[in-house]
Amino acid sequence: MTNISTTHRVKNEPDHTDRLPDQDGPESIDALYRAWLSGFTGGLSPGAMAEMAFDWAIHLANSPGKQLELMQLGAENFWTFSQYLSRCALKAEHGDCVTPDARDRRFQHESWDQQPFHAYKQAFLLTQRWWDAATTGVRGVSRAHERAANFAARQILDAISPANFPVTNPEILARTVETRGANLLEGAKHFGDDLHAALTGEIPELPQGFRVGENLAVTPGKVVYRNHLIELIQYAPSTKQVHAEPVLIVPAWIMKYYILDLKPENSLVKFLTDQGFTVYMISWRNPGEEDADLGMDDYLTLGPMAALDEITRRTGGQKVHAAGYCLGGTLLSIAAAAMARDGDDRLTSMTLLAAQMDFTEAGELTLFISESQVAFLEDMMREHGYLDARQMAGAFQMLRSNDLIWSRIQHYYLMGEDPRHSDITAWNMDATRMPYQMHSEYLRRLFLDNLFAADRYDVNGHPASPDDIHIPIFAVGTETDHVAPWKSVFKTGALTRSDVTFVLTNGGHNAGIVSEPGHPNRHYRIRVNLDNDRDVSADDWMNLADLRDGSWWPEWAAWLADLSGGEPVKPPAMGKTLGDAPGRYVLMR
Repeated sequence: MTNISTTHRVKNEPDHTDRLPDQDGPESIDALYRAWLSGFTGGLSPGAMAEMAFDWAIHLANSPGKQLELMQLGAENFWTFSQYLSRCALKAEHGDCVTPDARDRRFQHESWDQQPFHAYKQAFLLTQRWWDAATTGVRGVSRAHERAANFAARQILDAISPANFPVTNPEILARTVETRGANLLEGAKHFGDDLHAALTGEIPELPQGFRVGENLAVTPGKVVYRNHLIELIQYAPSTKQVHAEPVLIVPAWIMKYYILDLKPENSLVKFLTDQGFTVYMISWRNPGEEDADLGMDDYLTLGPMAALDEITRRTGGQKVHAAGYCLGGTLLSIAAAAMARDGDDRLTSMTLLAAQMDFTEAGELTLFISESQVAFLEDMMREHGYLDARQMAGAFQMLRSNDLIWSRIQHYYLMGEDPRHSDITAWNMDATRMPYQMHSEYLRRLFLDNLFAADRYDVNGHPASPDDIHIPIFAVGTETDHVAPWKSVFKTGALTRSDVTFVLTNGGHNAGIVSEPGHPNRHYRIRVNLDNDRDVSADDWMNLADLRDGSWWPEWAAWLADLSGGEPVKPPAMGKTLGDAPGRYVLMR
């Protein structure tokens, strides 16, 4: 049994010194000012932005060679565009000056090939190419600031794209003529509704037709355990016999767990129960002001460790297959390392779904993480004791601003269309909050200091190291993940002493994981990296891995079954329960 305590820390006995600023000291005045300022900056630190801009600008100003290169590129773009306009004036075959990226869907409609809209598109793409060159390759700029400057330039250009304005977007113009302007009136109504919700702080309801417990999160089960932070759901068996080892799923606490139990046809939970597994799921509580002092230690002990203790008690000591998604996988990795350090062998295997142990290459999300930005976020969280879900969602939306911000403005506000919701988009609206202490520790200990990968993450007074983990690991990365890039997830094999079956599936952070059998246009790559293959690079793995069509879910189920020892057994009894799934915590808003 583990010696990691599952006792909730008493509120008036904190074990950290980096709490909220002194309510009466000068530091409190600074914090209050920055919290007020955050309302105008969208949570972005002005200091961090200024530091980035100055680093880029001062080095560019002292790089005459780079300036000459940019002037030359500007002249080339001007000449290219002038020749293009000349061909257009003569009504000759004009062609393209530059073609958009294959992932850029703003200009795919055939109406963008008509004039003058084709010229608008070409001018914008040439400008975009120039700024990409201007914000990269400036000698002396730190790598972090270069990426941030390039990202900022893209955000500004995305905002002024001709696709965002009625008079320069042919699709919007056609829609306006077709509806005689009714689309703009309907869009104005949509904008007014959204503005009212933003000003009043109203939490939006789930879209019509989506209700948790009615058509989302409907796999039968019972809540079998509850503490201040989690409910533990045990799902009802759907087969007469089951594998002896149950599966515990640890989702991320920044999302509701039912991303893994959406509709029955794409529910990972239902798929596992149909394959003969007993499944347990953690459902995290949505924290409020009273939870400001909950830290990473609380999430560890009251989360996966408390769940393991309860499962062990219910099964009589049966070993467990543990799976973690996103931050839940990171937390599970920390728990597995601490358990291995302490000789706790209750885990048969560990599965990591789009989860990272090393945060040195944690994608574009790291653009928002610096000492200045973290301090600013801490002050912003000061008033309520948590980071509001909408504030957190804004950062994720900026990573894919074309798809999640500007496309919505075009279709919802300018074309007057009603939003088209799927189960995943409905779930995405059902966001959760982040307690002050936990979010601060998470950003500092993992993103800024990368303590776990450096073998310096403290659990119960001693470091927990990934190198202590020896159990088999099944790790899944997704090709277009902006939150946990697959090459970062791939580092699991180099950090642990485990045999790692690594899967790379198409899709993004959510859609790549929710990849049920029968889903069209799905493929994945798979290869086992043994412990002595730790030096295989991500690019080498890509060349060596097998490419297969379809969903990776059956591959995972077969892997779990192979590691499950003994003959199938009768499904375990539920015993005493606290109510039906999906439980109480998932409904907290």
